[in-house]
Amino acid sequence: MFAAIGIVILLIMVFGGFVIAGGSLGPVLAAVPLEMMIIGGAALGATVAGNSMHELKLLGAGLGKVFKGPRYSDQDHVDAIALTSKMMKMLKTEGPVALESHVTNPKDSTIFAEYPALLADPAVTNLICDTLTLLVVSSGSLDTHAVEDVMDNAIKSELHEMEEPAHALQSLADALPALGIVAAVLGVIKTMGSIDEPPSVLGGMIGSALVGTFLGVLLAYGIVGPLAGRLKQVNSHDAQILQSIKQVLIASLHGYPQPLVVESARSGLPPAHRPPLTDLLDALRGK
Repeated sequence: MFAAIGIVILLIMVFGGFVIAGGSLGPVLAAVPLEMMIIGGAALGATVAGNSMHELKLLGAGLGKVFKGPRYSDQDHVDAIALTSKMMKMLKTEGPVALESHVTNPKDSTIFAEYPALLADPAVTNLICDTLTLLVVSSGSLDTHAVEDVMDNAIKSELHEMEEPAHALQSLADALPALGIVAAVLGVIKTMGSIDEPPSVLGGMIGSALVGTFLGVLLAYGIVGPLAGRLKQVNSHDAQILQSIKQVLIASLHGYPQPLVVESARSGLPPAHRPPLTDLLDALRGK
């Protein structure tokens, strides 16, 4: 939502300031469609050429995240810690056999059923279930550091895919000023072909050509670049849920008492989204 508000403010201030300064929007608006066709078409073509269909789909989903905000709410972070803690408690108290059905078929798990939002998220369920499946099939005899390495690799892979759209957007932002120059140069070539026209006509043609440079810079630094930055922020927030799950699993394997296990995950959350420790402990008690 704030991304859309920011873009509206940017357009109002840029074009409003131009009008207040005595500029006429007529020539600018007349040139925008063709200049945008050149710049936007070149940007679209370059993006398609530089990415596979999978990355293009991720880019579309990433743009949606920019305007929707983080996927996970503060309650989702609390639920992820509570869910993982309950799983580890079952592993310790009832053994691998009792846990097996929950991790091999989470859709039928009574524990996962308490957290439908997390159950519907493949990244969360896969990290929990894949790691716990290793513990189940090994009867809990795996080295904790080895488990941590496996989780780090899984999280790294997930983060890499999450970050691809932001990288694509940033690459596009870096290219837009140059594409604006391409549009401007084409406008200049057109103007030079009409050099025998009167000065008033040439002035309008040169002004239209310069609109290309203006649009390239405005799109790069005023819109696409900030959107890439916002997407990185959203991804950073969403990635924290995976780190919380890892902290619960590893701290539990180290044999820490449950309050310390919960705190090890809670303390890694951003301060603005960090729930009180009592709320997490209450969630584990079912309050």
